[in-house]
Order: sequence, then structure tokens, then C-alpha cells
Amino acid sequence: MLKVWGRRNSFNVQKVLWLVGELGLPHEHIPAGGSFGQLDSPEFRAMNPHGRVPVIEDAGQIVWESHAILRYLAARFGENLLWSGDAGQRADWDHWMDWSQTSLQPAFLTDVFWGFYRTPEKQRDWSIIKRGIALCTRHFQLLDHWLAGKDYMLGENFSLADITVGTTLYRYFNLEIQRPDLPNVEVWYQRLQQRQPYRDHVMIPFDDLYGRLDF
Repeated sequence: MLKVWGRRNSFNVQKVLWLVGELGLPHEHIPAGGSFGQLDSPEFRAMNPHGRVPVIEDAGQIVWESHAILRYLAARFGENLLWSGDAGQRADWDHWMDWSQTSLQPAFLTDVFWGFYRTPEKQRDWSIIKRGIALCTRHFQLLDHWLAGKDYMLGENFSLADITVGTTLYRYFNLEIQRPDLPNVEVWYQRLQQRQPYRDHVMIPFDDLYGRLDF
């Protein structure tokens, strides 16, 4: 059986569990990281030398890094659903997956979610927070323009790009921060909320993280 290591309130673990849910894969979830520990154990380091979650094991195959895991699971279990043999089609979602990880995620998760929500009020650096909010505004406005006339990130069909970008939305729309008018993003967000795996694995409370720099 597929095994998934990680804590459910980890942003990157949520991406993996969301896809596992979309594919309907029987799996064992093993809490790890934060208060669950395990990351520095020799057994875990043998799987991932970086000591980070998520990590999966599938029939003896170990995979770490969330986007590598998404691609692996989609290729292995999601052919003709969430994976394509066409290199050009894969590139269409690859650039959005990479953009979400290198541009959107640092601006939101690092500067805003960590800088504002997870940092105790007296320790907040508002220059970093405001920079992150401004970057998020630019990124989400670009995304709003892109989504005009589309049901999902790449058109009519749900894809890995929806998972990597869409995982951000639940936290972004539930923080007390300034947000621009994003009609197309909001319609897309409402569409994602209709998917049971999104509700099960992304739309979960995160208030236990408020003001906590540890896990």
C-alpha cells in the first residue's frame, strides 16, 4: 500500500494528499514532522536525506519533494486522467507548477503566511509582510487574467497545475489581509471547493499555527 509521511497542516503535504484523494488511492498516512517528530531519525533520513516532508513509498520506491511526488503519482496512476504522454501538454502544466513553487509560494507562504500569520505579533516585520502582500497581489492578478474563460488552470480539465496553485487559495482567502478584486480566481476557487478531496485535505483548520514559529 502507498505510504505518505507528513503532517496534514503542511502546505506541501496537502498537495500530495489532495492528489491521492483525486486518484482514489488506498494509502497509509504516517504523521511526521512538527510535533510528530521522526524527521531526524536514521530511518527517515535514509528515505530523505534532507529530513523534510512529504515523502512517499510506493512498492519500495521512495519519492520526496512535493512536485516530484505529484508527477510520479500522476504518471503511475493517473494516465489519461492527470498525466499525458505528450511532452507539450506536460509542459503546459509544468510551467505553472514551477511558477507556483518559485514565485507564488515564496511570496505567500514565506512573506505573508509565515511573516504575518505564524509570527507572533510583536516579532512581525511589516516591511517583509507588505512586500509579500504586494507580490501576491501581482501574482493573483496575473492568475485572474489567465483564468478568464477557463474552468480550470488549463481550460476544461482539472490538472496538476490546479493542485499546485489551488492549494494556496484556502489560506489566502482566509487571512485578514488586503486582497485585490479577483472574480475569475474566486469562481475557480468555488469550483475547487466542490471537489471532495480538496475539502478533505486542503480546507482544514490552520488556527493551531497562529503565532507559532515552531510546529
